[in-house]
Amino acid sequence: MSETRLYADLEALGIAWTSLEHEAVFTVEESEAIHAALPGAHTKNLFLKNADGSFWLVTVDHAKRVDLKALAGAVGAKKFSFGKAEDMERLLGVTPGAVTPLAAINDADGAVRVVIDTDLADAAQVHVHPLRNTATIGLSGGDLLRALASWNHPAMIAGIPERP
Repeated sequence: MSETRLYADLEALGIAWTSLEHEAVFTVEESEAIHAALPGAHTKNLFLKNADGSFWLVTVDHAKRVDLKALAGAVGAKKFSFGKAEDMERLLGVTPGAVTPLAAINDADGAVRVVIDTDLADAAQVHVHPLRNTATIGLSGGDLLRALASWNHPAMIAGIPERP
């Protein structure tokens, strides 16, 4: 789906957002200047494959160091490994660096399970990519969850375990 459809869906749901255009960013480190320009929670996204072959998209605060082994147990999965870029493109319609929970809009078959960190679900402002890594949009955690539910991707809200 297109970014135009994404914005139309957000508008139809009555969801307000802010937007910032910027140079392409591929890592949390590259996005530090954006963090300074936009107050609120900033995210990183993990596209994961469970040992049973299912796919998961986990969105956490950008600074969190996720413990993948503990994460699997925390969300009822067996064992996680990182998903392949080809699967990400096929299922979510985005490329590495542009992955975002908003890409669930492209997963009409519901093949990807979305998990949002508890800290983000309650945040007044959460910043994510709008299907590309040359822009960042901000919306409330509650509105993010509402959008996901409207696309038949009700998010699992979980405390994401960190590495020591």
